[in-house]
Amino acid sequence: MWADLRPADTAIAVGGRGFSWSELRGAAEELVSSTPETYILSEPNTAEFAALYCAGIAGGRRIAVVDPAWTPQAREEIARRLPPPSRGAGTALEDGDPDSTFLIGFTAGTTSTPKAFTRSRRSWQASFEASIEFFGMRPDDKTLAPGPLSASLNLYALSECLYAGTEFHSLRSFDVGDAHAVIIHEGITRLVLVPTMLRLLSERGLMGSVDASSVRTIICAGSKLDARTLEAARRWAPNATIFEYYGAGELSFVSGRGFAAAEPLDAAGTVIGRPFPGVEVQIIDDHGRSLPDGTPGNISVKSPMVCQGYLWGDDGKALRCLDGHFTVGDQGYLHDGDLHILGRSSDMINTAGKNVYPHEIELALTSVPGVETAVAVGMPDDLRGHRVVAGIIPSCGGLTATALASGLEALLSRDKRPLQYYLLRDLPLTDRGKVDRRIFREWIDNNDARLDRLL
Repeated sequence: MWADLRPADTAIAVGGRGFSWSELRGAAEELVSSTPETYILSEPNTAEFAALYCAGIAGGRRIAVVDPAWTPQAREEIARRLPPPSRGAGTALEDGDPDSTFLIGFTAGTTSTPKAFTRSRRSWQASFEASIEFFGMRPDDKTLAPGPLSASLNLYALSECLYAGTEFHSLRSFDVGDAHAVIIHEGITRLVLVPTMLRLLSERGLMGSVDASSVRTIICAGSKLDARTLEAARRWAPNATIFEYYGAGELSFVSGRGFAAAEPLDAAGTVIGRPFPGVEVQIIDDHGRSLPDGTPGNISVKSPMVCQGYLWGDDGKALRCLDGHFTVGDQGYLHDGDLHILGRSSDMINTAGKNVYPHEIELALTSVPGVETAVAVGMPDDLRGHRVVAGIIPSCGGLTATALASGLEALLSRDKRPLQYYLLRDLPLTDRGKVDRRIFREWIDNNDARLDRLL
């Protein structure tokens, strides 16, 4: 449709190479007849990625988008486990049955092979309508998602732009200078990224006087926005509404909030806003019983955006349906209609009989003067079961364990405060830019050179 309406307009550009809508349609049409009914897409960021993706979901096809950084063994195992081809995929570049599977997504598991879930066309069509409304997407928007297209956040941003007929940009690999250049030269109006990327772009943009006045929407997900990142983003992109939201690959969008340009910023600890259009949020216990306002429990949803279920890797604790509500085990509570997120139950630290969420500790630490960012984990302890340990990247020199402890006195109760601190040379990140607590624990176990013990 967009190729008919605006054939010469830019559809996608990656690293200086792009397709108009007409060119994208032509490239995808050439690929359709040779694209299998179940297609594994494992490619780095290129404009051709979009053509392969469009061909891979045409007709009745279904696509498995696999991170190209995964090992050959992991990709071979995924290929072995995929179901046999379905019939009636067709050879035209057209949409399939709304209730049919189009996407096989992956989420990290406890084993080397990630869990695989399936998603219907209808579920993402509902998601597009909800996100376009919630984020106020405009027909003339130009979106930059600088992360890997194999990651669900960026794959969704590409898909949403294809659906809405708006211009999409990405990078071959994340680079702050390249991202700044695209923002300036292409007049980017919309950023979709994780908080660590936003902080880098904002703080280095301020230091380098990079003009981000064209940006009117910033959408962040993957972890909670901290006060420092919010403040830097507001100063760098003063005309932008800054959104943060909570969701999951299996659930899609759950809740979010936006800070309009010139509106006072409020990091507000654990709050993550109100439900998306069409989403009902409840907090339930492990038996599906609804919990009262302010009581922590499983964040659960009723939503047309929930996935179809798992192909493999379901241990019974991942996506659960309790009394008609779906949950992936994230913990939180509702207060006056706002959702507060505490973290995954699997990340929870049980120390001296108390349940402590790393997410809450990390947010408190980033509020302490001299802390740029932080990560918290539980390490085995003979006396307490687990002790809270934190890694810190300082924003200035001279940061001490005493200064950190005193800075937390008014923010965290004593049983939640870290007993050990490490200075970090790097953040333990996944290849998708998210903080990985498992990697931090491994660094501690192995006395990794990227950390120095403070206390």
